[in-house]
Amino acid sequence: MRYFIYFSYNGTAYHGWQFQPNAVSVQERMESAFKTLLREPVILTAAGRTDTGVHARLMVAHFDLPDHLQADVTDLAFRLNGLLPPDITVHKIVPVQPTAHARFDATSRTYEYWVTDIKNPYAEHLLTYTRFRLDYDRMNEAAKCLLTEKDFASFCKAHSDNKTTFCDVRRAFWEEQPMPFMPSQTCHVFTIEADRFLRNMVRAVVGTLFEVGRGQMTPDEMRDVIHSKSRCAAGQSMPPDGLYLTDIRYPDHIFS
Repeated sequence: MRYFIYFSYNGTAYHGWQFQPNAVSVQERMESAFKTLLREPVILTAAGRTDTGVHARLMVAHFDLPDHLQADVTDLAFRLNGLLPPDITVHKIVPVQPTAHARFDATSRTYEYWVTDIKNPYAEHLLTYTRFRLDYDRMNEAAKCLLTEKDFASFCKAHSDNKTTFCDVRRAFWEEQPMPFMPSQTCHVFTIEADRFLRNMVRAVVGTLFEVGRGQMTPDEMRDVIHSKSRCAAGQSMPPDGLYLTDIRYPDHIFS
């Protein structure tokens, strides 16, 4: 039987989602909890991989259980939470079709990038703190070009193994939101949704938008950066602290 597991994690202590031989990953922690609970190894295949320090308010992975390990999935989620460290939380486990795939069946993914120019002692590693002011109206104007372009090679990490650099970006905008732990203050959040993302793409997009917000690039020059298909033309990659995977969508027919 195949299942989808929905979970969240604070990525500060981890070298990303994917298992690594010489570093602690979220996948390692979760598969270890499964093995302790079920006494058999369970392999998790996630919807994507997040880099070191990146967070997920919602990640999805699939796994299979043999017939003799079929269990009450509500109880399984509860028991996993009892074994997992405080920075990883399972929300639910649901049965899916035998061929359902957490990565390949996803129809969209959404990320948020949280930024503030106000120091917040309670949100270290949860926000990106800037020491300068940004023009978010200009940044929103520049972000509109992401909706009409398809090839985002300029925002792809060098030497990545992507088969294509084409993505369908469906939403991309900045908005004000209350500051975590300091609701009397506000921060700015960049939301971007697409069918897929390239490695390091969101952090490179935000870094380029920062150049627009600081007056070092015009909104029209943002489009020129995309057309150049050169990572060197884009802005720097932003720190992982403020980046969150927040949503993954799937077609209804894959659920049992």
